[in-house]
Amino acid sequence: MLAKRIIPCLDVKDGRTVKGVNFTSLRDAGSVIEMASRYSDEGADELVFLDITATVEARKTMVSLVREASRVLSIPFTVGGGIKTEDDVKRILDAGADKISINSSAVRSPELIASLSSRFGSQCVVLAIDARRNPSLPSLYEVMVDGGRTKTGIDVLSWALQGEKMGAGEILLTSMEKDGTKDGFDNGITKLLSTSLSIPVIASGGAGKKEDFKKVFTEGMADAALAASVFHYGEIGIQELKSYLRDEGISVR
Repeated sequence: MLAKRIIPCLDVKDGRTVKGVNFTSLRDAGSVIEMASRYSDEGADELVFLDITATVEARKTMVSLVREASRVLSIPFTVGGGIKTEDDVKRILDAGADKISINSSAVRSPELIASLSSRFGSQCVVLAIDARRNPSLPSLYEVMVDGGRTKTGIDVLSWALQGEKMGAGEILLTSMEKDGTKDGFDNGITKLLSTSLSIPVIASGGAGKKEDFKKVFTEGMADAALAASVFHYGEIGIQELKSYLRDEGISVR
């Protein structure tokens, strides 16, 4: 079994790290650069940087902030938000990112996944999926876009399978109902994707205590777990979490 990864996420708005609940009620969480540096030093396995309003504001990801963050990082760094073209990806990778995350643009133009994978390699392409419960769909979950604002009618599992087929190297799955609630990851949909796909699945949304991470790895069968507020506000330390998981028999990096 591959070692599990612990990934803090920086949701960025107006150049600052923010965090909300169910994608709303955003509050300031601190400096992007200071937090990136801290997580790198504390032993996080990777870092995700999401420019959460780039798509709805119809603008590009803040490349200057990506460049500044890359200077303080010694761990892999994924950037998402407002990415629509190969040129967007090139700018972000040239600024120091290791991977890019695409969401709304991929749903609207699925061929983007294939073109990015072909040019930059599948290991560089993370397909982010914001999932909201919809009992009328086969997987019971619907793909949402525009920062969770817009319904698509697309089933989450069928979209993840299509994304894998088109060249995505990883899936970042966020449960919108769980986001920011701190009452545990959605292990049901996480397990469905993890057991249906051959590429890694990163679980996101709902981390509140160390046991939640254990469950998403053992019950949800996730390859990695992403969290924000529990790390941002010092409720769980990265090394503390890794020590706990090792004691529970879970291999971590």
